[in-house]
Amino acid sequence: MATLLLAPAVVCTGLCAGFMLVFLTGVMPALARLTDDGFVTAMRRINEYVPRAVFLTVLLGVIAFPAAAFPVPVAGRTDAQTWCVLAGLACAVLNHLVALGGNIPLDNALARDPGGDPSAARAAFENRWKGFHRARTVLITAAFGLFTAATVL
Repeated sequence: MATLLLAPAVVCTGLCAGFMLVFLTGVMPALARLTDDGFVTAMRRINEYVPRAVFLTVLLGVIAFPAAAFPVPVAGRTDAQTWCVLAGLACAVLNHLVALGGNIPLDNALARDPGGDPSAARAAFENRWKGFHRARTVLITAAFGLFTAATVL
């Protein structure tokens, strides 16, 4: 049963890590080339469309599957596997906490000021958001590596 729960944890975490990496290395550098108005408009549209059912299901799976797998007793589970699952779960939870405390409040602030100065909105948003996103990318990639390690150790 634990393996059945850990496999989707690896899949969800891998999908999430890939999304975060593409956003960090592709989307944000591309958006950085836009004018202030273009950048702010694009980020507002992204923030409207990304948090939909499929994305939110994957994001929930990053926490739910390993949390469900961890307490299930498994004959032959090594201490290394146990620690990998626990450390991966900690990284995944920290990833979500960074989003809740950093990225999402910035997204909400950007959405609340649709008629404001795009230069000021971008200045208040872009670098802070990218810093939080960089931390999230590292955390979710570490979680993916740790969950994967737990399946192969």
